[in-house]
Amino acid sequence: MSNMKKVLLGILILILAVAGYVWYKFSTAGGGDHGPKQQPMTLKKHSDTFNLSVATAMNAYFDMSAAFVDADTARVKANAVKFIQLLDSIHMDELKKDTANIYAVAMGTFESIKSNAQSILTMTDIQEMRKDFSMVSENLYPFFKIINYEGEKMYWQNCPMAFGDEKEANWVSKTKEVMNPYLGKNHPEHKATMLHCGTVKDTIKAQ
Repeated sequence: MSNMKKVLLGILILILAVAGYVWYKFSTAGGGDHGPKQQPMTLKKHSDTFNLSVATAMNAYFDMSAAFVDADTARVKANAVKFIQLLDSIHMDELKKDTANIYAVAMGTFESIKSNAQSILTMTDIQEMRKDFSMVSENLYPFFKIINYEGEKMYWQNCPMAFGDEKEANWVSKTKEVMNPYLGKNHPEHKATMLHCGTVKDTIKAQ
């Protein structure tokens, strides 16, 4: 092989090597057809105002739960109204400083909490009101995880027979002691015997 052919072959090999390296770096960086890599959802520290507004809304929720324990429908509705008003005072826009996904997911869950609380106000039968309360609770639980809850410790509790022998329901409590909002003190069948029926399934706490 002539020296000229050897030089040309060497240049060709070098070009191919450089092109291969550039392609490798570009593809692993997430360019080309693969697009940019998906950024993980991240949360920044909440403001004191945000945390206080969540805690204040939850106090109305706890008052509503206590009213269910007493089977006091007028008090349930009064606290449901307060809860809805206080939900509106939560500065959800603060979550926009985090990734867009967190804000969108949090708002979807937030609206479900609110709509189920509003449904309580339209009901006259306490059992139907309790069903709406259970849906409020079911949406609150993931909401705390989505927003990276930073408040006082709370407890996720379960009643295995809230709406019959095999129909369970959950709720959020500020204490470990079970005060069952679904069976309460004045149940038509069980009276007060099931007031403490239930278990703690999880602890909701700041990470």
